[in-house]
Amino acid sequence: MSVDGDPLVARFRATWAELAGIGRDPATGGYLRYAWSPAELACRRWFVAQATGRGLAVRADGNGNLWGDWVPPGVDPTAPAVVTGSHFDSVPYGGGYDGPLGIVSALLAVDILREQGVVPARPVTVAAFVEEEGSRFGLACLGSRLLTGAVSPERALALADADGVTLAEAMRTAGADPAAVGPDPARLTRIGAFVELHVEQGRALVDLAAPVGVASMIWPHGRWRLEFTGVGDHAGTTRMADRRNPMLTCAHTVLAADAQARRLGGHATVGRVEVRPNATNAIPARVRAWLDARAADGSTLAALVDAVAADAATRAAADGTTVTVVGESDSPAVAFASTLTGRIRTAIEAAGPGPVPVLPTAAGHDAGVLAGHVPTAMIFVRNPTGVSHAPAEHATDDDCAAGVRALAAALAELAAR
Repeated sequence: MSVDGDPLVARFRATWAELAGIGRDPATGGYLRYAWSPAELACRRWFVAQATGRGLAVRADGNGNLWGDWVPPGVDPTAPAVVTGSHFDSVPYGGGYDGPLGIVSALLAVDILREQGVVPARPVTVAAFVEEEGSRFGLACLGSRLLTGAVSPERALALADADGVTLAEAMRTAGADPAAVGPDPARLTRIGAFVELHVEQGRALVDLAAPVGVASMIWPHGRWRLEFTGVGDHAGTTRMADRRNPMLTCAHTVLAADAQARRLGGHATVGRVEVRPNATNAIPARVRAWLDARAADGSTLAALVDAVAADAATRAAADGTTVTVVGESDSPAVAFASTLTGRIRTAIEAAGPGPVPVLPTAAGHDAGVLAGHVPTAMIFVRNPTGVSHAPAEHATDDDCAAGVRALAAALAELAAR
């Protein structure tokens, strides 16, 4: 059907519009929805209203993740549920689709199942995870990592944002109890399968002329903090030969990371830098930079990070500076279960036109964290720009409606048994 003739497209557009203005920067069109910030809390309130309006039983776990359970009459509420959802938080000035599309689609998929008269044999749950991007407290997928016990409560609560506000303080300000943070084995055992719908972060579906696809794997990836230390001095009076400038070492390392990634076939990015004292007329005393590195396999990723660290050390020796490399997060490769992916793909193809491609992704997701504990799969929605983590990130209303239908088909298949 055309956009105007498809009621699901109109419903998606109306639902999406309710979220579109929350946390949006009018100057750039990007989003500032940091975990536990007023914007993200507004999104969470929207979720509670939407879920409870559909009769879902909503509660927040001790880590701040939200769960909306649909338990039809006669269904055992303790049975392992089919869970779907994503996150609301964004990277700084990020796109609007990364995360929220999965939550909006999940709510609308529940609507479709009800309208089709589908009665699941086990609960269906819509989830909203907290701090998936790690943009505020530095650790990606924090909500799902805490849920599964991948990070300790002590480490998580001590994490601080750029203003020095700790996670514990941010939770208290939002009315949450930091003492409840930690593994939640009861909730984890109630997840029978997890399906995360996400806007594609790339152009594979554009090239394949497909509105939706399913994931085969997630590349291993991680974040490393690079600490460059030198001697602060006057920019005008210090001779070039006498300088011990950590900014030079940092700049060389940025270029080395790019070169090593191209050589090894991985991805390496330095997108965040902090400088002290950060004055125009002063040679820095210290520079911090964060390396994001990814590769198709763990050995290539390790070789990439080692090569960057070696190049940084060699340059530091020449510059009279020092460098230390500290790992902040490390996510191994995730291969989604082929049996689950196959079932979902078959169900989607039976419900809609055209084949459904299977493709890998180099982006991290809560699905990757949960995959070590429960059967997990992902559905991607075509992104015509191929851009993500930036305002140009996009998906058409038609493709979003196709994504909702694909998710509904997957949920119907998984909740039937």
